[in-house]
Amino acid sequence: MTAAPAPEILAAFEAAKGFMPVDEGLALYAAAAAAGRLGLPLLEVGTYCGRSTILLAGAARAARVTALTVDHHRGSEEQQPGWDYHDPETVDPGTGLMDTLPTFRRTLHRAGLEEHVVALVGRSPQVAKVWGTPLGLVFVDGGHTDEHANADYEGWAPHLADGGLLVIHDVFPHPADEFTGQAPYRVYLRALASGAFTEVSDTGSLRVLRRTGTGI
Repeated sequence: MTAAPAPEILAAFEAAKGFMPVDEGLALYAAAAAAGRLGLPLLEVGTYCGRSTILLAGAARAARVTALTVDHHRGSEEQQPGWDYHDPETVDPGTGLMDTLPTFRRTLHRAGLEEHVVALVGRSPQVAKVWGTPLGLVFVDGGHTDEHANADYEGWAPHLADGGLLVIHDVFPHPADEFTGQAPYRVYLRALASGAFTEVSDTGSLRVLRRTGTGI
């Protein structure tokens, strides 16, 4: 039976600021719940305002592990002023820069999940370089350029334990989606071609792969 979030976790997810649709969120929770059985931390790259973090934290709480989330909180490319995904409410009036960290903290507080999450505030490659603990799940949902998507994969996939899950969001195979999803799609293809991963499921733009080899 596929694990599902408790009603209050799903309600908090739906109420949070963010872009992930419910069907993909349910697939993410199921993957996190499965990975939680390894007894290792669950990590996401790309926090934004904490919508998907709620699901990871709910699964981590149930599995008695920790959810980790990595973000510099200055927004990815498409969230900057002038772009479609920009939200003026996330701009810090003191600096004029995006700062999603306060919204993220409020999101976790409202969901009652603060104690189950460690927020790593920094750029993904920098954090990955100093990371030394095996992970049960890596959820790649950061920047959508080839530079950023590949750096997230190269930085974090090697930390996945055998049998751990690599989850990639915004995988869009169609060339028309070059800006929003082609880089994650190319990372998804790269992971499969490495021989280190076997595909488990796909839901919308969410892909779940299991680490079964060492050729990352």
